[in-house]
Amino acid sequence: MRRVGAHLSISGGLYKAVESIVSKGGNCLQIFSSSPRMWMSNLPSTEDVEKFVKQASENDVSPTFIHAKYLVNMASENKELVDKSRKSLEFDFKVAEMIGAVGVIVHLGSHQGRGFEAVKDQLVEEIKKILKASPGSVKFLIENAAQKKGKIGFRLEEISLLLKAVDSSRVGWCLDTCHAYNAGYSLGKDLGNTLLGFDIVSEVKKLKLVESLKCLHVNDSRDLFDSGRDRHANLGEGEIDLKDLKAFLNEPIFKSLPLIIETPGFDKLGPDKKNLDILKSLIK
Repeated sequence: MRRVGAHLSISGGLYKAVESIVSKGGNCLQIFSSSPRMWMSNLPSTEDVEKFVKQASENDVSPTFIHAKYLVNMASENKELVDKSRKSLEFDFKVAEMIGAVGVIVHLGSHQGRGFEAVKDQLVEEIKKILKASPGSVKFLIENAAQKKGKIGFRLEEISLLLKAVDSSRVGWCLDTCHAYNAGYSLGKDLGNTLLGFDIVSEVKKLKLVESLKCLHVNDSRDLFDSGRDRHANLGEGEIDLKDLKAFLNEPIFKSLPLIIETPGFDKLGPDKKNLDILKSLIK
C-alpha cells in the first residue's frame, strides 16, 4: 500500500496532526515542529510526544516528516540570518528525533543574486554543521524550488552538486510537483510543452538522484508551466493535467515514495480529504 498524507496543523499538540490525517484517510504525515512564524520555541512536552508516537503507531501513520520554517535562508550574506537558520534547523532535528520523524525538509533559501557557485561552499558547510550537531538518523532533505531569481534548487543540478559535496547518507531531497512544473520540468510523458523545458523523470535519472529522493510533495499549480512562481492549487484545479500527474506518480522510480499534499483545500482550510481522495485515484 502506498503511503499518502498531508502537511497538517499541530495546533493543540503534535498528536492532533495524527488524529487529523487519520480522519482524512491518510497514512503518512508532514508537520512544522512549532509555529512557522517564530524562529524558536519550546520543545514539545513529554506527554505530547508520547501521545504522538502512540497514536502514529496504533494508526499506522508512517513516515512523518518535519518541514523547516520558510524564514530559513542558509545562503544569505547576513551572518545573523544564517545563524538563526542553523539553530532553527537544529531545533527541527531535535523534535524529529523525539517523534521518530524520517527527515526535515528544507528550502535552502536564496543566494540573492550572487549565483549558486558563490554560496555553494557556505551551504555545504552549514549542512555539515547541522548534521554534526544533530546525531541520529534524521535526514536533511533539500526541497526543489520553483522560483528562478536566486532560489537554491530550482535546477536539479544544484541539488545534485550539494548532495555530492556533503557526501552523507543522511542528506537527500524532496521533489515538489508544483515547484518542478513552474521551474520548467514537465511531469507527463505526452506533454506538448516538453520541449520548452526538461522531462523530470529523465533529469532525475540522468543526475543519479533516484536513491537520494525520499519524498514527493504532490501539489497542483495556480500558474502556467515554467512560470517561476510558487503557488499551490488543489489537485485538478490548477494547470497540471491530472493525466500527466498520474503518469508521473506511477513512474517506477517514484512508486515506493511517500506522497504528501500541501494543497489549499477545497474549503480553503488546508489539505483535505477530497484532495487525498483525488490523489489516491491517481495511483496504482
